[in-house]
Amino acid sequence: MTIYDFTVKARKGATLNMEDLRGKVLLIVNTATGCGFTPQYKALEALYEKYHDSGLEILDFPCNQFGHQAPGDEGEIHEFCTAKYKTQFDQLAKIDVNGENEEPLFTFLKEQAPDEEVKGMKNKIIMKQIAKISETCKKPSDIKWNFTKFLVDREGNVVKRYDPTSDPADFDADIAALI
Repeated sequence: MTIYDFTVKARKGATLNMEDLRGKVLLIVNTATGCGFTPQYKALEALYEKYHDSGLEILDFPCNQFGHQAPGDEGEIHEFCTAKYKTQFDQLAKIDVNGENEEPLFTFLKEQAPDEEVKGMKNKIIMKQIAKISETCKKPSDIKWNFTKFLVDREGNVVKRYDPTSDPADFDADIAALI
């Protein structure tokens, strides 16, 4: 099985066949509009603007599993992101990333990149606090919180998993190397 074997739900009842993204570099993120990490949308948009014409696609999956920080329906989430952060990449359907109803794509991503490296003492403290309140994180490979990011190369290989505290600007070089 590869990333290209999955079909995911897009907004407005549409679907996205991951095969359609073959040959692209992908950054797949579970997001929330009411999270302390929500300002990362600005850095995600900057990466999108910088690398989209060279083949980067950002797949934004709103998820309400962590502190119920993704309220609203898909239209409201899209409106918030485009108005506040001027995002041009589209949000997909709201999903679960952990548990019995988790999106199969995220099951695959977690199998391919089960560990995330947390850099810096401050971020380690933040992630330790998050681990205490994350109700859906049951297995070591589970998503810990909003804004966990997966980088996928042009061949569909999951290259790296970034923890929620990782500022997207900090892995610009990783994306550039794949572009």
